[in-house]
Amino acid sequence: MRGAVNAVSISKDKGMRKSPQPFVDIVLEHGLAGDAHGGVGHRQVSLLALESIKKMQALGIDVHPGDFAENITLQGVDLAKVAVGTHLSLGEGVMLEITQLGKECHERCAIYYQAGDCVMPREGVFARVLRGGQVKAGDEVLVWPKLRILVITLSDRCSRQETVDESGPALAAELALTGARVATVILADDYDALVERLTETCDQNAADIVLTTGGTGLSPRDVTPEATLAVIERVVPGIAENMRAQSLKVTQAAMLSRAVAGTRKKTLIINLPGSKKGALECLRVLLPVLPHAYEVMQGQNTDCGRLPQ
Repeated sequence: MRGAVNAVSISKDKGMRKSPQPFVDIVLEHGLAGDAHGGVGHRQVSLLALESIKKMQALGIDVHPGDFAENITLQGVDLAKVAVGTHLSLGEGVMLEITQLGKECHERCAIYYQAGDCVMPREGVFARVLRGGQVKAGDEVLVWPKLRILVITLSDRCSRQETVDESGPALAAELALTGARVATVILADDYDALVERLTETCDQNAADIVLTTGGTGLSPRDVTPEATLAVIERVVPGIAENMRAQSLKVTQAAMLSRAVAGTRKKTLIINLPGSKKGALECLRVLLPVLPHAYEVMQGQNTDCGRLPQ
């Protein structure tokens, strides 16, 4: 599910209307900087759909974003379909986890007396901040499905425990912010072992997405693309093309990457670079399209020509 931020608002006092801002800084495990509701706890950020506000406007009540004390007013996101534990990404990197649906109001607040009603207790949601950053009106909002992701590190030295795998854990930590269930495994740079693991994972529907890291270069032991091509049923060339294009903005060495991507059954397999830095850079290119790819492969969204806005 995708939508957009309609407004971001803060107030210096609790229980009062909030004032829309050009942008806000969202602080890890705190909330919005300068907002009275920020602090330790599970209700660090409050969110309300613009559609809820429009229902009140249709009744002739003069209300606008921020009037129900919500920090973030969303547009195009059906909060009625969002469960506790759902993860949302906003703008470029902010991650929230929904912790509460609605709330119980023990006393009539200033908002109720000013607006004549308050939809926040019925239709608002609350969240904690998993990763902070800046958010402004117009930023994209992405509601994450519960993905099952396998991260496979390909490295002879890591498999022999001669060096520590940095890429796999870094990818797993980043993916965990989306609410995904992530498993990791280390394999040697072995063609047959990788083919077997990929085939088994896909055919047993053990993961929605498999990300490999390592083995995509020009070394004689780099066999990840060949093993992947032997397994996949359909190539998805745009993924690897875009990763290389974005990586080329950082390093010319990106043109040496032989990474590929494709699908087998209902699993999407994507090759990432072996370095921690390169793997994370490519993952950030991928993240905005992974939910849509998952929905299409599961038959939940068949219009692959139009990425939801």
